[in-house]
Amino acid sequence: MVTRPDDPLATIVIPVLNDTTALTSLLPTLPSDPSVQVVVVDGGEWRDPACDALRERHPAVEWIRSARGRGVQMNAGAKHARGRWIVFLHADTRLGAGWLDLLRRLDDRPTVVGGSFRFALDSPARWARWIERGVRLRVRWFDLPYGDQALFARRDVFGELRGYADLPLMEDVDFIRRLRGRGPLEHADVPALTSARRWERDGWVRRTVGNVALILLFLAGWSPAWLAHRYHRAGSP
Repeated sequence: MVTRPDDPLATIVIPVLNDTTALTSLLPTLPSDPSVQVVVVDGGEWRDPACDALRERHPAVEWIRSARGRGVQMNAGAKHARGRWIVFLHADTRLGAGWLDLLRRLDDRPTVVGGSFRFALDSPARWARWIERGVRLRVRWFDLPYGDQALFARRDVFGELRGYADLPLMEDVDFIRRLRGRGPLEHADVPALTSARRWERDGWVRRTVGNVALILLFLAGWSPAWLAHRYHRAGSP
């Protein structure tokens, strides 16, 4: 992936699967700016009339289809990326003010190969603040952000790493571990505000303990396929 001086600064890749409601809220929050390319990658099997209407309202967005799977979809979006940086954004996450200025500053720091934004939950619950603090400690101590923090990488480095592995779960952890092997990461204080609906649905403690157990098992060498089976059997979309 060769970058050129006239490339956009950033490409935002958004993988979706039956996420029309979240996408409807997300797209108006993204800048209408020539320095930003937005690519939505639909992994659904059937055309959604609501999504068709959304495409008409956002003609500047590039809409592509791919096989289902978050890693597969993000790789498909990256193939269409022209930005010097690729930001991988979940449909239920919102980037806070200043994210584009951050990438402009990092553009002049060639040693930084990628990074993440600060995890935040859109809930006033006290549990949400505790979880946010825990994530900050994990990122600080282990240099390990997750995909809901809007991971970003230089496009050329992403290409050299061959993108995301085709894993049914933990594709973000696998990718960030390989990315940090190429150079330092920047963990910005700019928030990536994520929906708290899964914690509210599953219970704050149960969801958090389950997430921690999954990552520990993955790092211990358990099969991502087995972990994905357990994850989805527990009702986590």
